[in-house]
Amino acid sequence: MTDALPGSVAHASALSQPARRSLLLCLSHLRWNFVFQRPQHLLTRAARDHDVIFFEEPLFQPGIVPRLDLHRVPEGVTVAVPLLPEGLQGPAIAAAQRSLLDGLLEAEAGREMIAWFYTPMALEFAAHLRPDLTVYDCMDELSAFRGAPPRMLDLERALLGRADLVFTGGRSLYEAKRGRHPRVHCFPSSIDAAHFAAARVTQPDAADQAALPRPRIGFFGVVDERMDLGLVAALAAARPDWTFAMIGPVVKIDPEGLPRLPNIHWLGGKRYAELPHYLAGWDAGFMPFARNESTRFISPTKTPEFLAAGLPVVSTPITDVLRDWGPKEAGGPGLVEIAADPVAFAAALQAVLARPRGPWLKQVDRRLAQLSWDRTWAEMKGLIAARRTVTRLPAREEASAARIA
Repeated sequence: MTDALPGSVAHASALSQPARRSLLLCLSHLRWNFVFQRPQHLLTRAARDHDVIFFEEPLFQPGIVPRLDLHRVPEGVTVAVPLLPEGLQGPAIAAAQRSLLDGLLEAEAGREMIAWFYTPMALEFAAHLRPDLTVYDCMDELSAFRGAPPRMLDLERALLGRADLVFTGGRSLYEAKRGRHPRVHCFPSSIDAAHFAAARVTQPDAADQAALPRPRIGFFGVVDERMDLGLVAALAAARPDWTFAMIGPVVKIDPEGLPRLPNIHWLGGKRYAELPHYLAGWDAGFMPFARNESTRFISPTKTPEFLAAGLPVVSTPITDVLRDWGPKEAGGPGLVEIAADPVAFAAALQAVLARPRGPWLKQVDRRLAQLSWDRTWAEMKGLIAARRTVTRLPAREEASAARIA
């Protein structure tokens, strides 16, 4: 928290007021209403036990006075969006964010708080906070993404220096971070299986894909520098008898550069609730990820989501997909096919389209039964509780506990 009330005042306040839930302040580079993914899954569950504030990056508008737009979303999270005047630059942006954050937290002085970071860049305006616990949920190697700020790596070092716990979004990230902090824990992509299993039920087609010929090969997710657009174009050109349905917002790349063949259909972003309805009308999924620095550490959440929907899926050889879902010879369970080039990709898709689903689905469901976002959050919650117990120990007792451990 920011500076707490003096001890006597805080004690009197605690006696006169009912106990409040702890505050979880999430500092995120992603927007709550952008794509429903790891942060939304975890923080929706965190909101059962904490008051969760999701503090987003600023939006800029002409001629306004800096202010916070606060609104509560149906998942029980309060989203805070800094609104800043256009033309603000560098340190002035960070100063305005800090002022708005301090104003938001002013009424929370003395309250237990967890600071939950998704981006090290938030330290530019939040480094002065003194939370009871700091969590760095490293879901991506952001420094490898297009447009990453030059200070990202320096700020990540600072964040690792102050974090009590570090969670990673996959095994590759875990291996990259585990030597940089004493308490790094691997939490790969998980699944709300019941949500996506709705795609296995026969249902009327989504209106904007009802006229698309079959078989349909689908992708859903963010369309950015991580997609191999050349692979998509080559596949579509090689198989004009297949339809490629592409769902997701286009960011950080020029939409004019997307391949525009007659059998590629860019359907735009869809709400999380709509995805099973679209997937129900597909015959297979594909993950045409480029192999570059931005995909080196990714563990795509869509992998188990495709599987829960009952769709066979082919992916480029992304390390975490290979090891967690790919062929048995690569150490995986043999649930996802892997292909590195357009010819192999087309052959793998042809094979999964022709393959009987029953035996494969039984294997899929056995694997997915071991995963859930509820389970992931429960394990994270346990680590947080254990660490809070340690941080509450007086310094001498903590040193003794460390020697015993």
